[in-house]
Amino acid sequence: MLATLLMMACGQVYRPVVIPCSENGIPGCPVQTPPIPANFHAVFAISSNAPGNPGGALQIDVSGDSIIGETPTSNPSAPNLGDVPTHAAILPNNSRVFVASAGSVLPGGIDVVSAFTPAGQAPFATGFGPVTTVPLPTGSQPVFVNTTQSNAVYVANFGTNSVSAVNPSTNVLVNTVLVGVNPVAMAELPNGNKLYVANQGTSQATSSVSSLNVADLSSNPVTGFTGTNPVWIAARGDSQKIYVLTQGDGQLITIDTATDTVSSSLAVGAGANFIFLDPNLNRLYVTNPLTSTVYVFSDTGGAGDTPTQLAAISFAIGSAPCPLGCAPTSVTALADGTRFYVASYQTAAACPQGSGVTGACIIPGLTVFNANSLSLQYPTAPTLSLLSSPFAAGQSAVPPVGACVSPVLPALYAPGATRFRIFTAASLDSSHVYVSMCDAGYIADIITTGSNTNGSGDGGILPDTLITDLPTAFGAGPIQANGYPANQNPIFMMPGQ
Repeated sequence: MLATLLMMACGQVYRPVVIPCSENGIPGCPVQTPPIPANFHAVFAISSNAPGNPGGALQIDVSGDSIIGETPTSNPSAPNLGDVPTHAAILPNNSRVFVASAGSVLPGGIDVVSAFTPAGQAPFATGFGPVTTVPLPTGSQPVFVNTTQSNAVYVANFGTNSVSAVNPSTNVLVNTVLVGVNPVAMAELPNGNKLYVANQGTSQATSSVSSLNVADLSSNPVTGFTGTNPVWIAARGDSQKIYVLTQGDGQLITIDTATDTVSSSLAVGAGANFIFLDPNLNRLYVTNPLTSTVYVFSDTGGAGDTPTQLAAISFAIGSAPCPLGCAPTSVTALADGTRFYVASYQTAAACPQGSGVTGACIIPGLTVFNANSLSLQYPTAPTLSLLSSPFAAGQSAVPPVGACVSPVLPALYAPGATRFRIFTAASLDSSHVYVSMCDAGYIADIITTGSNTNGSGDGGILPDTLITDLPTAFGAGPIQANGYPANQNPIFMMPGQ
């Protein structure tokens, strides 16, 4: 009884962890940060592969800093994801993960939406449940999946200018409607009433935003939209506003969802690629890799709920976050409201001496900011190096991979291209941040809590610590110098439960 009471008094579920080789001084034993025996949380990632081979998905156990489920499976006859995965989403009840694959961009390829059950909390890794697929008409080229409900999943079909609804219980395509030209992103309102679609188009004349009623996917007119090449879209938590990012003319556009009318437009520069909406601090973060800028907005300030710009943070040459110049591509923030993170990369025709690479290279990085002051969290070392074992000691760069290059204006995104060369996501418990590195074929695992061990940080917050690099599933590629086949290239991440 005493043991039971002691266990009940603990705030978190005890999860035994193995800490091998943690003693300093043992030959071949790197310094390690112990995993946290905390409550069960998960983060998911999807990866591309060599043409003609299925993409991959993996699930990271946040507390254990380990991969507990992945595809492709070792069974060659078992179903896997489709070719050319583009985007993933998880049902709100965390029961299924859906991945869109635009396989028809390859000769003889097919377009599918794949689904699987995540690995659950257990004394041993259970792995994913069987992968099921929902075939789409040839040429659909699905590029985005989204839902805020557990009885429907929506798919944006770039190739057929349409949106499809899938029943996740039966894995059946139940409805398809036409939208605008080249839909690339979607956001369903949290209240489940409307679905908004960003239609990239090919020019201002063909660029648009679609408003669909979730009940039957019937269309509502959107008034006042004049942006060029919408690329990303986000819904505010109260379902009253939709935010649309246009890449061609660089606008952050606000749409009132009650009337589907544009209420404001703010300049963020042509080339902007991504919005991160932080519901805890009511903020919007916008990245622009073309101008090396990150914009921060309050999404509740100003007259009529017009977003108010709080900062425009430069990552250009000579800037404090990145003195040599970086291309910021994505942002995430901790749910505890203390920090936000900018994932970026540097390119070099001749890699700096000591980086571990000769010739051309890519240097991935993650920069930490104080969410309250919007200042660098650690002024002496704001950007974390993201390469650890199995990379060489001190290595900070990797050779570039051609398939990882993202489109830059005037080029626009299309299925088969990598949308995010480097991407970041935070676990929902604020204990970890992850960065997928397409060129490296690995995912950096960073601990953000007081359990790290690398000294004192600003304001009593310990500096974030890179724990390890998690490998994606082995792909079909050339054998590397270490004798192992090349890994797949991670391109997108999302938090789960």
